[in-house]
Amino acid sequence: MPALSAELLAATAAPPPITHAGDARLAIAALAGIAVIVALITGWKVHAFLALTIGSGVLGLVAGAPLAATVTSYSNGLGATVASVGTLVALGAILGKLLADSGGADVIVDTILERTGERRLPWAMTLIAALVGLPLFFEIGIVLLVPVVLLVARRGNQSLMRVGLPALAGLSVMHGLVPPHPGPLAAVSAIHADLGTTLAFGVLVAIPSVIVAGPLFGRVADRWVKAEPPERMTPARASEGLERRPGFVPTVCTMLLPVVLMLAKALVDVLVKDQASVVYRVFDVLGTPLVALLIAVVVAMFTLGRGAGFGKERVSGIVDASLGPIAGIVLIVGAGGGFKQVLVDAGVGQMILDTSRHWHIPALLLAWLIAVLIRVATGSATVATISAAGLVAPLAAHMSGTHTALLVLAVGAGSLFFSHVNDAGFWLVKEYFGMDVPQTLKSWSVMESLVSVVALALVLALSVVV
Repeated sequence: MPALSAELLAATAAPPPITHAGDARLAIAALAGIAVIVALITGWKVHAFLALTIGSGVLGLVAGAPLAATVTSYSNGLGATVASVGTLVALGAILGKLLADSGGADVIVDTILERTGERRLPWAMTLIAALVGLPLFFEIGIVLLVPVVLLVARRGNQSLMRVGLPALAGLSVMHGLVPPHPGPLAAVSAIHADLGTTLAFGVLVAIPSVIVAGPLFGRVADRWVKAEPPERMTPARASEGLERRPGFVPTVCTMLLPVVLMLAKALVDVLVKDQASVVYRVFDVLGTPLVALLIAVVVAMFTLGRGAGFGKERVSGIVDASLGPIAGIVLIVGAGGGFKQVLVDAGVGQMILDTSRHWHIPALLLAWLIAVLIRVATGSATVATISAAGLVAPLAAHMSGTHTALLVLAVGAGSLFFSHVNDAGFWLVKEYFGMDVPQTLKSWSVMESLVSVVALALVLALSVVV
């Protein structure tokens, strides 16, 4: 009896570690966890945070892990992900809100459109979306840019597909491939890739992808879908009630500042070998995502906030208003990290690594396929990115730094594949563009698939060269 009591005390003192089950049971556990998440999100319309939390429990239960160990793994994964990504998401939201409310986004749009001829409007919309989409979440970018797209289409007598799809492609590519968006950041953290290298390759992959899926595909989609800009979806622009707006050059420089700092760090890491030198240490700090975004936010308070004539109270109010809407995003990203950690601790990632050695499938293609399956099943690019990154993280163990970054991009590319009726973005685009479901599938869904496939092809090509 005393021995039994001692065992109980030991069990309650510290959760037992997750012990690895057989490969077949682990595969069933992973599929069961993902299936529960899919069913809850798509069938029961449960919030993704709750679905990921429940799915993590099901995964641990089917894998035969002690409940306490599963809870510990989930909590550790959630905490680590929120710690590494949550602050960055908050800073990105502040930057995006300042851009929108100050009229900075309208300044970028107006300046580019004033200097663009009718034939180059699709390319201009692509550039606008890419610039404005850097600090914005996809859904916020749609809400901000679609009124502009509708106005351009109506006033310029342009096809909605010709000017709308390029803008959507620009937003989507930034969302899936380029940090500091939550999905790519979480994948960088899970796979332990270098952020600067991932950012550099992400921009390199993003440019051709958005060209093919945006302006070029827009011409084809224009033959398939004839959509008229709906009047009810053209609200007043944010800057119409402002007395003045920030300048074009300060606005663009502010938006690009964090990207430039992170790319500069990556460049210094390659060129400067002496890690004790002042240059190396300075850029090692300035190029850290947290510091780079924090600097951009502080600069934006002056270039955008003060540039629009806002006082301290107005700027403070904008910052405060920007944080509420991202609570759900932070929780979803954190829960995805928790689910990822349960996958890792249960041994699912290692099982995939061991099994894939006999498949003769390149690691990058495998990562893309896993992300595609989760994306199509759940409808969430962020859930697909975080879950797939956790599954394929062991594949990066023996990869070089450049190939680890490409692994992140392969996951990001897969997470964009074929948005359909279980994706909130699908319905946003459908309603804003006034299309029916078949039209949305033939335009938006095909465009997303094009982005995914072209990005994968470019990632595979880069893997051969670098």
